[in-house]
Amino acid sequence: MTALSGAVPDVDAVPGADVRDVPGEDFPGEDGSAPVPGAGRSDADGVAQRVRVRVPATSANLGPGFDAFGLALGLYDEVDVEVTSSGLTVDVVGPDAVAQDETHLVVRAIRATFDLLGRAQPGLALRCVNRIPHGRGLGSSAAAIVAGIVAAAALTRADLGPEFEAGAVANPGDPGVARPGALFDATAPDLGVAAPAGSAWMLRLAHDIEGHPDNVAAALMGGFTVAWQDVEGARCLCVDPFAELRPVVFVPTVRQSTEASRGALPALVGLTDAARTLGRAALLALTMSAAEPAGAAQRARTLFSATEDLLHQPYRLPAAPATGELVARLRALGVPATLSGSGPSVLALAVGGEQAAAAVGAASSEFSVAPLSVDRRGAQVIRFDSGK
Repeated sequence: MTALSGAVPDVDAVPGADVRDVPGEDFPGEDGSAPVPGAGRSDADGVAQRVRVRVPATSANLGPGFDAFGLALGLYDEVDVEVTSSGLTVDVVGPDAVAQDETHLVVRAIRATFDLLGRAQPGLALRCVNRIPHGRGLGSSAAAIVAGIVAAAALTRADLGPEFEAGAVANPGDPGVARPGALFDATAPDLGVAAPAGSAWMLRLAHDIEGHPDNVAAALMGGFTVAWQDVEGARCLCVDPFAELRPVVFVPTVRQSTEASRGALPALVGLTDAARTLGRAALLALTMSAAEPAGAAQRARTLFSATEDLLHQPYRLPAAPATGELVARLRALGVPATLSGSGPSVLALAVGGEQAAAAVGAASSEFSVAPLSVDRRGAQVIRFDSGK
């Protein structure tokens, strides 16, 4: 067993580690007030010069919530975007090899946002600090997509809404209550018109790029999210999980593509399996969002039952034996443990420090371990330079 490692030396995977409060440089608003995304214009097109965005890792599904549930975690990628006169440069800091051209997901998301908002495409210089492991079921693709959209929205002065300002926290101290306005429809701005306040259009665009809404919803909004689609597009509900939740992630050295993992899923499942999993999903949503204290022991027992799944994990785990063995070992200890997203990482939803410590102790040498906090903020604009 080792701590979650990577090529970014300033991130320590220790119990309770949370880098979300690392302060950013203050870029004041036009009146000298606190930093505001989109404050100030730098040229005739109204595009600012530089922005830094921080986006959390996410775990999707959480067992029974296939393609619907997401949880934001206290592990972050950061992206600096600078507008230049022409061309593209991409500097990547991190252990995983990624594209450094127009196919880079952050670049694609920035370009898509500029197109949606009817803005001319600028030259770009990017610096991406990647702490989220790639190909491990922790939402690295979703983080890149959301980072690009939020960065482009800030650069073009689209109104992000207060939830994306550096340091903003919705409903502090009020776990389990949906954030004001957190039920978003998918209304996008008309082409050529500045986007409305809030994140509805950003969620829809992120979903269009990613292909499923669970990770992007959690990366965008933070906390525990339930995402779905209707005739208007992607929507989500975001709530703050109960305070005692202590996520622990177990990351193997092997990678696994989402496409390959989805290929193992059957086209149809039995009615009995579907009904059982549906009940567990409803129980999980209620348990995660409950505002009233139930006691750690009772909540852990309920969460254990709520994380059972018959829709996707039985078909995915055989392809990752070490992952399956770890899930079984954790659950034998009474720890609510599931495949993280499509895998091969494992997520333990420990209740309280004692259960989190027990989960950490169950890991084998094939896995790096990271006890993390719940990210309750989602994507954040942490630095902004209007170019003035």
